[in-house]
Amino acid sequence: MAIDVFGDVVRIALGIEYDGSQFCGWQTQPSGCGVQDALEAAIAKIAGHEIATICAGRTDAGVHAWAQVVHFDTAVDRPVSAWVRGVNTHLPDGVAVTWAQPVDNDFHARYSARERCYRYVLLNHPVRPAAYHRHLGWFHLPLDVGRMREAASALVGEHDFTAFRSSECQAKSPVRDLRRLTLDRCGDYIEFEFAANAFLHHMVRNIVGSLLYVGSGRHDPAWLGELLAGRDRAAAAPTATGAGLYLIQVSYDARWAFPPSRRGGPGAEIEEQT
Repeated sequence: MAIDVFGDVVRIALGIEYDGSQFCGWQTQPSGCGVQDALEAAIAKIAGHEIATICAGRTDAGVHAWAQVVHFDTAVDRPVSAWVRGVNTHLPDGVAVTWAQPVDNDFHARYSARERCYRYVLLNHPVRPAAYHRHLGWFHLPLDVGRMREAASALVGEHDFTAFRSSECQAKSPVRDLRRLTLDRCGDYIEFEFAANAFLHHMVRNIVGSLLYVGSGRHDPAWLGELLAGRDRAAAAPTATGAGLYLIQVSYDARWAFPPSRRGGPGAEIEEQT
């Protein structure tokens, strides 16, 4: 990163919230349609130089975030409020900085993260959603949450998740530690929550797709464990749409003392009742 200013380089961490339906994913693109493109351009307006950001987890097109974490380096001295309210004045409505904090140079938004948590919100109803179609998954057949919970239990722990990995995944290893997978229903809505040390490309959405097959009676709960052991992506169900997926928390060591993630949006009403 070229910084045409004098002074010591400082590292700034930011909390970011965005509506993924307005972008082609997190990562910068030649067309400038990524969340990263919008954010770096806005930060550059405040910093007065080009900015390169690194995030905790790259999200796909249509996937949302309540609690993305990024860091960038700068040699300019700005009050913390400038990295929040100042940057937000240059961002489109679908993305906002929620907090900013100077950090030591050994902090890394991706490599310092201890755990990521995603939520998938699904409308289980014969009729597709309209008003929130860009913010919910949808499945038209009745789903048995009990069967889905039974199936999901086979996935918790450290496993080779090749069966739920995209063919485009660039991770060096398919082994991940899935620490929590919960399902809760509130009326016509089902909320899936996943917590892991890290996730493979499309891992959450591929698991959700296969759980829908179990919940609708197409396969027995034991099928999910068989998929996991078989390590064959072609044997699993289609990938669930990205519209229902939210990055809701990234956890770090307590020494960083970051603000808690902001909760809300689709699925919040389920959380309040469980």
